[in-house]
Amino acid sequence: MPNHSTPLHAPFDLFAIAGKSALITGANGTLGRNASLALAAAGAKLTLAGEGEAELADLRAEISALTGTEPNILNLRPNSEALAKQLVETAVAAHGSLDIVIVASGINIVAPATEMPVADWNSVIEANTTGPWLICRAAGRQMIKQANGRSGASGGKIVLVSSTRGRHGHDGGYSAYCTSKAAIDGLVRTLACEWGRHGINVNAIGPTVFRSNLTKWMYDAEGPGRAVREGMLERIPLGRLGEPSDLVGALMFLVSAASAFCTGQTLYIDGGYTAT
Repeated sequence: MPNHSTPLHAPFDLFAIAGKSALITGANGTLGRNASLALAAAGAKLTLAGEGEAELADLRAEISALTGTEPNILNLRPNSEALAKQLVETAVAAHGSLDIVIVASGINIVAPATEMPVADWNSVIEANTTGPWLICRAAGRQMIKQANGRSGASGGKIVLVSSTRGRHGHDGGYSAYCTSKAAIDGLVRTLACEWGRHGINVNAIGPTVFRSNLTKWMYDAEGPGRAVREGMLERIPLGRLGEPSDLVGALMFLVSAASAFCTGQTLYIDGGYTAT
C-alpha cells in the first residue's frame, strides 16, 4: 500500500504550520499585518511586535475574531540586544519554542546621497539591517538550542524582507534604502551558511512596489503617482503593481516544510521586474 504521509500523496501537508510558535516584527505594517493574519488562520501561535498601540490592538481583535485566540502583543521596535532577546523569550515562554520568525519591520528616508544627513542614513541602516540582525541573532541562539535537543528535527524558519532595490539601484534618493536591502541579501546568505547544520532555513522575500500606506499614492487612477506608476509598469512583465496578498503564498512556502531544502535565497515577488 502507498505511504500517504509522503509529499507525493499529501503535498498540502508540507505547508502545515498549525501549532508552530511564530514571532513577527513590524506586525502593524502592511506586510506584517498580512503575515500575521495568514499565519493565524493557518493555526500558528503568534507573538507580534510593532510600534503603534492602536494598530496592534486592532490586529489582535481581528485575529481573535478570525481564530478565537489572541496573540501576544508587544508595542516595541527591537532595536537593541535586550529588546530582541525579550521578544524571543516572550514567544518561548508563551508557546514553549520558537519555530518561525518573520522580520517585516523597516523604514525608508528619501534624500539624494549628497544631501542626506548622516543621522538619517544611520536610521535606515539601523532599522533595516542592524535590527533584523539583532532579531536573527537572538532567534538563532534559541533555534540552535532547540535543534540540539530534537533528533532530526528542523531548527526553525527565518524570513527577512529584502526588496528589488537590494538588487537594482534607484536614482530617486534611495542610497540608504538600497544599501540596507542589499545587506539583507548578504545576511541571508551568510546565516544560511552558518546555521544550515542546525536545520535552520534563512531566506528573504524581495517585493517590488506593493500597496501599502506608504505607496497608495501610486495606485490612484489619476493622482500624482500616475506617471511614476506607468514608468514602473513598463518594467513589470505581468503588467500591474503588487498587492499585499501577492506576498502570502511565498511566505507560507518559506515558513513551512515545503521549503525544507531552500535556504540562503531571496525570492523576488515582483511580477517579473528583476527579469527585465
